[in-house]
Amino acid sequence: MSEPRVVIVGAGMGGLSSALLLAHQGLDVTVVESGAEPGGKVHSREVNGVQIDSGPTVFTMRWVFDALLHSVGTRLEDEMRITPLQVLARHFWPDGSQLDLSADPAASEAAIAAWSGGDEARRFREFCKTTRQLYATLEGPMIRAQRPQMAGFMSDLGFKGLGVLAQLGPMRNLWQQLGHQFTDPRLRQLFARYATYCGSSPWQSPATLMLIAQVEMDGVWSVEGGMVGMAQALARVARRRGAVFRYQSTCQRIEQRQGRVCGVHLQSGEYLPADRVIFNGDIAALRQGLLGDEARRAVPQAVPPRSLSALTWSLHSPTEGVALDRHNVFFQSHYASEFEDIFDRQRLPEQPTVYVCAQDRPGPVTPGQPERIFCLVNAPACGDGNQITEEAIEACQTRTFQHLKQLGLPLQPQTSNCIRTTPQDFHRRFPASGGALYGQATHGWTSIFQRPGSTTALQGLFLAGGSVHPGPGVPMAALSGQRAAEALMASLASTNKFQTEATCGGMSMP
Repeated sequence: MSEPRVVIVGAGMGGLSSALLLAHQGLDVTVVESGAEPGGKVHSREVNGVQIDSGPTVFTMRWVFDALLHSVGTRLEDEMRITPLQVLARHFWPDGSQLDLSADPAASEAAIAAWSGGDEARRFREFCKTTRQLYATLEGPMIRAQRPQMAGFMSDLGFKGLGVLAQLGPMRNLWQQLGHQFTDPRLRQLFARYATYCGSSPWQSPATLMLIAQVEMDGVWSVEGGMVGMAQALARVARRRGAVFRYQSTCQRIEQRQGRVCGVHLQSGEYLPADRVIFNGDIAALRQGLLGDEARRAVPQAVPPRSLSALTWSLHSPTEGVALDRHNVFFQSHYASEFEDIFDRQRLPEQPTVYVCAQDRPGPVTPGQPERIFCLVNAPACGDGNQITEEAIEACQTRTFQHLKQLGLPLQPQTSNCIRTTPQDFHRRFPASGGALYGQATHGWTSIFQRPGSTTALQGLFLAGGSVHPGPGVPMAALSGQRAAEALMASLASTNKFQTEATCGGMSMP
C-alpha cells in the first residue's frame, strides 16, 4: 500500500515544520508555494546586490527548533550557524536618553539603576520574577497545547497557575499592568512594545503578553544568512527526508469529495491528488472563499479584528550619528496616539515608533560604507481598501525619517538604495489579509481561545501558520506546524485502526 499523499499549501514556518516532520515519518509530502523560495513572511529584498531580511528579524525560543530538528535526527548546530546576542535591543527616546536591554538580567538591572535609579532597578528585578512565573505557568497549557479551551485550560493551570494569573490581574490590559510594575514611563513604554510582537495594541491586549519579555530574556540569536537562512535550512532538511517543494506554484482551490479533501488545483491548471492537506496561510483566505466554497465552510465564519500591518524600508546605506546595535527602537513621546491612529482611525500613525534592524551589527562596520538596514513602523491592516493613499505613505515616510534624524540617526531613503513595502504590498503577497502580518489581533483576555486550532470541519484539512494557535511569530508558527503534523498523523492512525477493525469484523470498506 502506498504512503498517504500530503499536500502542504504554503512554505512558511508552519508549512516547513509540518513538511519536515511528515516526510521524516515516510509520508509522500509535496509543498506548493506561490513564492520563489521558502519562508512565507520570512523573506528578503535585494537592494544594490545585497539581501536584506525584510520580514521577521528576531530569532527567539530556540528550544522549538532544537526539539524540531532533534525529532528528525539532526541538530540545529549542524544545519545553521547562529550567534547569541548580548544586547537584546537598544532603545532611544526624544529626551536624549538611551537604554540597552541585555541578555544578562543583572546587566540590564545595573543599566536601569544608572539610568533611572535603584528603585526602578528593583522593580525591574520583580518584573523579571513575574514574567518567569507567568511563562512557566502558560508554556504547557497554552503555548504547547494543541488548542486550549476555557474549561480545560483552567483545569490544566491548577491552583498554583490560577494564583499566578490572579496576582497578575488577568482582566487588566498590558498597559495597565505595566503601570503597576514601573513608575518610569519609559520602561512602561519599552515593555508595552511587546504587544506589537503579536500585532496588537498594549491598550487592548491582555496583561499575559508580559511573558514575551521572558521569551526575549531567555535568548535572542542572529542567524548566518538571516532569517531567510533559517527557512532555507528547514527546507533543505525536509528535502533530505523526501519532501518535494514546488515554488511559484499557486494553489487555486482545495478540492473535496464526499465530505473530505481529495486534492488541490493549482493556478496552472494542474491537479494534485491528496489524502490530507495542510493549509499554511492566513485563514482569512479560506474564510473569504479564495480556495473554494468547501474550504470556506471548514473554518469559523466570525471575522476577528485584524492585527497590525507595517510600512517598511529595506535600505543599503551608510549610517552616522548614534551607535546602533542589531535591534533598535526609536520611541515617540505620545505613545498612545500611535495605536489610536492605527486601530481607532485606521490610518498611518502621526507619531510612529520606528524599529531599525542593523543587520551587519554587532560586528565591525566600516565608517562611510553602506550597511544593511531594515526600518519598520506599524500600520493598519487596510491594504485591501483605499484608506492608505500614496500621499499618506509619503507623509508617514517623511515623519519617520525626520524622527530618526531628530534622535541622532540621519538616513535618506532613495529609489537607488531602498525598497519600500506597504500594507497594500503585504495584502497582495498574503491574499485576504489586508496586509495583517499576525493574523487576528490579540485583544481581550479571551482572545487566546479564539484562534482556530490545527483541525477543521472539513475532514482531512489541517491548518498551520501565524493565524492559528498558538499564534504569530517565527517559533509559534513553527509550533503550529508541529501541531498540524501531530493532528494529521493522529487522523491517519485513527483511519488505519477503523479499517483494521472493519476488516477483522468481516465488513467491506467503501
